[in-house]
Amino acid sequence: MVQACLNGSRTAEHGAAVPMSPKDLARSAADAVAAGATEIHVHPKCPCGHDSLSPRVLTPVLEALRERVAVPIGVTTGAWAEPDPAARLARVRSWSPLPDFASVNWHEPGAEELAALLLERGVAVEAGIWSGTDGAARFTASALGPRVLRVLAEVMDPDPATAETSARALLAALGGAHGRPLLLHGEEGGTWPVLRLAARLGLATRIGLEDTLLLPDGEQAASNARLVTEGLLQYASARRAP
Repeated sequence: MVQACLNGSRTAEHGAAVPMSPKDLARSAADAVAAGATEIHVHPKCPCGHDSLSPRVLTPVLEALRERVAVPIGVTTGAWAEPDPAARLARVRSWSPLPDFASVNWHEPGAEELAALLLERGVAVEAGIWSGTDGAARFTASALGPRVLRVLAEVMDPDPATAETSARALLAALGGAHGRPLLLHGEEGGTWPVLRLAARLGLATRIGLEDTLLLPDGEQAASNARLVTEGLLQYASARRAP
């Protein structure tokens, strides 16, 4: 499984290739799926370019995406979009329509309450476990662990020389991860080394302009579809390697 992460917390200053509006997100998602992506992860944005959990922002994004793609669609619930845990819960209670899944960063305040609400509403949960945080320890001790859709093992180390080591340490900290499937990915300079590690370990991964703006050779990526195409090639090559 290769998930396409379309935009993340990036803004227009990162270039025209990063989709921002519902229309551009839908077009980018359709191209990424045509290139081989099996899921979409998106950060809905208000007109100023900031991530938002408001239903007024989320609804047009979901509607536009579902007109163009038939794969599962997930959204962020990152605390940067709504720092107050109580307000974040209120936002999620007001969502309609609902995404297929949502990522919950387990190190953030109120993560378990948010995950429980999403599950109650019928939204699957990706448990976002960031390296360099106490997310792994919190998740392994959580009673909600066995109920999540998958564990999103997120390697925050941007150094290509050390990202794989950081990834292995994160996986070790997760232990059995409550028996849930793992999706392993990196970011910035660590994106491609961690993607290749995910392939060697037989894990799901993701790729897109949220994680990197660059192809493995350092060339600027023109689109999410281009990253998905290259990601699948890199994944297949790493799987074949001795």
